[in-house]
Amino acid sequence: MSPAEEERSLPLPERWPQASKFALSACAAAVAELVTFPLDLTKTRLQIQGEAAVRRDGAAAGQAVPYRGMLRTAAGIAQEEGVRKLWRGATPAVYRQIVYTGVRMVTYEHLRDSVLGRVEGESFPLWKSVFGGMSAGAIGQFVASPTDLVKVQMQMEGKRKLEGKPLRFRGVHHAFLKILSEGGVRGLWAGWVPNVQRAALVNMGDLTTYDSVKHFLLLNTTLVDNSVTHSVSSACSGLVAAVLGTPADVVKTRIMNQPRDKQGRGLLYKSSMDCLIQTVQGEGFLSLYKGFIPTWMRMAPWSLVFWLTYEQIRRVCGVTSF
Repeated sequence: MSPAEEERSLPLPERWPQASKFALSACAAAVAELVTFPLDLTKTRLQIQGEAAVRRDGAAAGQAVPYRGMLRTAAGIAQEEGVRKLWRGATPAVYRQIVYTGVRMVTYEHLRDSVLGRVEGESFPLWKSVFGGMSAGAIGQFVASPTDLVKVQMQMEGKRKLEGKPLRFRGVHHAFLKILSEGGVRGLWAGWVPNVQRAALVNMGDLTTYDSVKHFLLLNTTLVDNSVTHSVSSACSGLVAAVLGTPADVVKTRIMNQPRDKQGRGLLYKSSMDCLIQTVQGEGFLSLYKGFIPTWMRMAPWSLVFWLTYEQIRRVCGVTSF
C-alpha cells in the first residue's frame, strides 16, 4: 500500500486532527449554548439596567429601573415578550460558540501539547496552563467578536420594543449588514478589547481550571477518566470562570450595547477603562457583578453540558480524552 493510500485509509480524526477537534468542540458548544441560553439573555438584561451613563445622557429620563433580580427578570421576559423570546439572539450566539469554542479549544491543546510540552501522565505546571488558557481564550474571542456583538445587540431588541422604540434588526444577517454599513469593518469589532480581556479571564477560569483539576484528580486520587471526574472538574471551572469573568463581561456588554456615531465611536464610553471607571463611580463596585448569579448559574450547567458532551464525542469518534 502506497503512503497516499495508507493515509486515506486512516480515520478522519487521525488524518485531520485539528479540524476534527474543531468540529467536535463546536458541536458540543452548540448543544450547551442552546440549553443554557435563557440565562445568558437574563444576564445581559441585568447588566444593562440602571446604567449610570445612560441616565446621565438623558436617554432614560423618567424611566424607572426595575431591578427585578434574575428569576423575576426571566419571568418578566416570558410574560411581556413571550417564552420564545428567551431564545432571542440564540442564532448568533450559536454562530459565536462554533467559532469561539472551536478556535480556543484547538489553540489550547496545540499550545499545551506542542508548545508548552505537556507530558501525558505527569503534572503540568499551573503557570503554563494559565498562559495557555488565557492565550487561547483571547485568540478565540478576537476571531468571534463580530458574532458576539450581534448577539448582545439582538438580545436587547425585546427591551427596545417594550420601551416603544423601533426595532433595529430584522434578523441575524440584517444585523451584520447594518452594523457593517453604519460602522464599517471596525464597527464589527466594537468592544473587542473588553471582549478579549473577558475571554482571557474566563478561559483562565474555564480551560485552566478544568484541565488542572481533571489531571490533578487523575494523578492524585482513585478517580478514573470518566463522567464523574469530568463533572467535578466542570463544576469547579464554571465557578472560577464566573468569578473572574463577570466584571469584564459587564464592561463588554455595556460597550457593545452603547449608541455609536457614524464613525463607529461610542457615545457613552471612550474605552473599556472609561466604562469601568464610570460604572464604579456611578453605581458602586458591586455593579461590576450585576448578573453574577445568572452568569454562574449559566456557566455551571454550560460547563457541565459542554465538557461531558465534548469528552463523550471525542471518545465515540476515537479521539483521545482532553
